[in-house]
Amino acid sequence: MKLSQFKFNLPESLVANNPSEHRDEARLMVLHRDSGKIEHKIFKDVLDYFDDQDVMILNNTKVFPARLYGNKEKTGATIEVFLLRELNKELRLWDVLVDPARKIRVGNKLYFGDDDLLVAEVVDNTTSRGRTIRFLFDGTDEEFRKNIEILGETPLPKYIKRKATAQDKERYQTIFAKHEGAVAAPTAGLHFSRELMKRLELKGINFAEVTLHVGLGTFRSVEVEDLTKHKMDSEQFIIEQKDADIVNQALERKKRVCAVGTTSMRAIESAVSSGRTLKAANDWTSKFIFPPYEFSIANSMITNFHTPESTLLMMVSAFGGYDYVRHAYEVALKEKYRFYSYGDAMLII
Repeated sequence: MKLSQFKFNLPESLVANNPSEHRDEARLMVLHRDSGKIEHKIFKDVLDYFDDQDVMILNNTKVFPARLYGNKEKTGATIEVFLLRELNKELRLWDVLVDPARKIRVGNKLYFGDDDLLVAEVVDNTTSRGRTIRFLFDGTDEEFRKNIEILGETPLPKYIKRKATAQDKERYQTIFAKHEGAVAAPTAGLHFSRELMKRLELKGINFAEVTLHVGLGTFRSVEVEDLTKHKMDSEQFIIEQKDADIVNQALERKKRVCAVGTTSMRAIESAVSSGRTLKAANDWTSKFIFPPYEFSIANSMITNFHTPESTLLMMVSAFGGYDYVRHAYEVALKEKYRFYSYGDAMLII
């Protein structure tokens, strides 16, 4: 397929700058992939589509406050440092993106916080905006993390045109987040409230957890018309045996298995056994899913409404069927569904 087949005009007014008042009260579009039928609901109605022994697969990655603001030595110029991933815990080496990049060179020292709570040195260039930095910090890892927590800001995507607030610290995080390592939230999971989880549980729905640490590559634009030429960034994922067992039992019983979000889907599709069951894994994946693609594990999925020409839209189109998803997006635009991280949801069954 071609990149241009995923183009559509998205009015800026439909980009959600804030979450819905209650997690489980965002709008929900239900798309039936056998017929293309569309229903309009609210998210908590998801309960009506699942039954005893069905399984929902959740990504339990936890977003850390990855955006730091500091000053450059000598000039005092304000700089933004976006923490991407920790390369070495002992040496406190991190892969980061910097802004403005042209002013930040190898050897520069960067100071963060009013009383220079953290100091870092630039040790390498990685890409045009990428750098490797080393934090010069003598305390324990716990103290270091606490300082990142104090200084760091919730890494809202750039298309949310406002500063992060205290509310974002809670709302740009799923209620089942456990393992820190993501620089972006697995957004389909943001719609689950504690009350809804409890009600799903009481109905007999089982939950399996996977961990995929979402990187910024999720938002990287596709720059080639021929999709087979696009390369995804690698992201770390972990699937425990007990969670693989929960999923495989549901498959055996021919139950509904729902991937909550494109990140959960990418993790499970990266760990398929030769017998087309889910296997335990601790690995990195750069899997790129676009139509046509045969899915092995999930037979339903929950996702948000994605950007034109994004790899996320391509995966959803592969799962729901290109024509059905294209039509569903036309309906979403007409009905003024809210798009992106804090936007509304879609259930494809």
